[in-house]
Amino acid sequence: MLNELKFMILAIETATNVCSVAFKDRDGNVNEKRLEKHGSHSEKLFLFIEELMNEHNFSISNLDAVLISEGPGSYTGLRIGASAVKGLLFQTEVPLYAINTLASFAVQTTCVVPDVKRIHSIIDARRVHVYHQQFNNNGESLKAVDEVEVIPIEEFETLVKEGDVIIGTGLKRLSKNVLEKTQTYGIAAISAKSLIVLYEKGLTDFCQQANPETFDPKYYTSNQVQ
Repeated sequence: MLNELKFMILAIETATNVCSVAFKDRDGNVNEKRLEKHGSHSEKLFLFIEELMNEHNFSISNLDAVLISEGPGSYTGLRIGASAVKGLLFQTEVPLYAINTLASFAVQTTCVVPDVKRIHSIIDARRVHVYHQQFNNNGESLKAVDEVEVIPIEEFETLVKEGDVIIGTGLKRLSKNVLEKTQTYGIAAISAKSLIVLYEKGLTDFCQQANPETFDPKYYTSNQVQ
């Protein structure tokens, strides 16, 4: 899983209201089908995959890897993504890689703001909480400062410092003070293309090979939200 520009990759992102499928061909071109709409995954995911296959003349067996956003995030969206890869990869030898959703968000910010130091990836959770993970970027690698947590928004805001970057969903729920002292990237920045970037950077802390038959996303149940 080193930088290999000739890999043919399909990436699937369904952890939020965004349904995104990205395909990278052997020439390094990346094409994406994307819709930002609640409940769109069941209707659009397989359609997007089929459209990319037809437009770029490939089959699943031609792929060198399939990437899946493993969570945290929407239970329904993650379940649909997991079911999709189980079906797509049934009786194939194509490897599946499960990617930390919040790490993929963070990688996206390093592409836009290469000199960013501290990144907070968040996803709107139940009640007054967010899924959160903090990352440090030194320009060459991305390191997780903590584990994925479900924390109250007020607690999250105490972690944010001047000049930090926040990326994800639920930004409208943050205080004006936090928004004014940070750079923010909302749902428009969420894309399956970020999974490809993370995979090709060789960030193995956030990307692990998984068995398609037994793959289970990292769900967070209601009892983890206090």
